[in-house]
Amino acid sequence: MTYLLIKALHIVAVIAWMAAMLYLPRLFVYHAEATDNAVKNTLTTMERRLQRFIMNPAMIAVWVFGIAMLVMNPALMQAGWVHAKLALVLGMSGLHGFFAASRKKFERGENTRSPKFWRIMNEMPTLLLIGIVVLAVMKPF
Repeated sequence: MTYLLIKALHIVAVIAWMAAMLYLPRLFVYHAEATDNAVKNTLTTMERRLQRFIMNPAMIAVWVFGIAMLVMNPALMQAGWVHAKLALVLGMSGLHGFFAASRKKFERGENTRSPKFWRIMNEMPTLLLIGIVVLAVMKPF
């Protein structure tokens, strides 16, 4: 029963993390397009709050509950799909770090990337998510 609760909390954390990971680069698109300082200031506040209050805590929860599941069920580490999934989650965590660093650049007024770049980056979490979910559900190897 405890394992299932941890698994449920893991899934809830993944949903929250993904919501933030999909929304933050969309805010970056708007921010890169903005010319009005009041709009830029509003977007800066939204980006900071999204990262601090949703994205960061959700990622931490994903890792804590994910590791807890592996500790409670170490046989999972024998499955190849778990290793592939962990690699993709590490990639998502790296992307999280890139978004966090980019948010700070926006806050300092140092963004040099185009709205088109941020539109493309907005798709990266989706691609990683697809791989993670397919591996977790289908367990192909």
